[in-house]
Amino acid sequence: MRQHRWVILLVVTALVILVKVPVKADVLDKTMSIGGTTVHYKVVLPKNYDPGKTYPGVLGFGVGPQTMNVVDNVIARNFRDETEKRGYIVVVPAAPNDELFFEGGERIFPEFLKQILAAYKIRDNKFHIAGPSNGGIASFHVASLNPDYFLSITAFPGYLWEETPAHIQAISKMCINMFVGELDPMGWQPLMQKQAAEFRAKGMTATYTVEKGQPHRLDTLAGPNAGRLFDLFEQASHGCSK
Repeated sequence: MRQHRWVILLVVTALVILVKVPVKADVLDKTMSIGGTTVHYKVVLPKNYDPGKTYPGVLGFGVGPQTMNVVDNVIARNFRDETEKRGYIVVVPAAPNDELFFEGGERIFPEFLKQILAAYKIRDNKFHIAGPSNGGIASFHVASLNPDYFLSITAFPGYLWEETPAHIQAISKMCINMFVGELDPMGWQPLMQKQAAEFRAKGMTATYTVEKGQPHRLDTLAGPNAGRLFDLFEQASHGCSK
């Protein structure tokens, strides 16, 4: 009986521990083949994900080399917690064959998006696109090449890599958000400020925000502050506000 009682106590204790562990958003490690190229990517699903329901979607990109390690970092830093809280689906691919998404890797689109839309129910079949640094540049570039798939662009930091009339026209209906650190050593502030002003002069909705005291890597949009990104996504879902 004593032994039986200890077993019961252990089971109850284990159940209590399980109850106290918060349910986190699922992060799935996936691959797909596009034109003979294997694309590695991760999908962040909200807690209690229901495949029959429709969710708002985000296509994210990482910094630097845009490898899977970078994908993991940007998910943990900028996307996972808010995906869990707000009920989003976030997809972050790694650069195929180490080609950045503005230096050849963009060739996987739009097929990559078509396959994602076939696998998951994304609201209105449109995504918000976002990323820091090279991820911000990639966001602008991919959106400008595939405008039918995107509602908003959020670069933190980042800018339009190919500033041609055709590329600008392609993103002209999207809500554009540009963030840069006050202390960014890369010197992107003048370029981003100028570009945002040019967008607004063309009647586009574009904001430019300097994050006080921040370097290139913006902590003010990460971790507990990542909600600011999702606030922008939700705002864009209801139309851009100038």
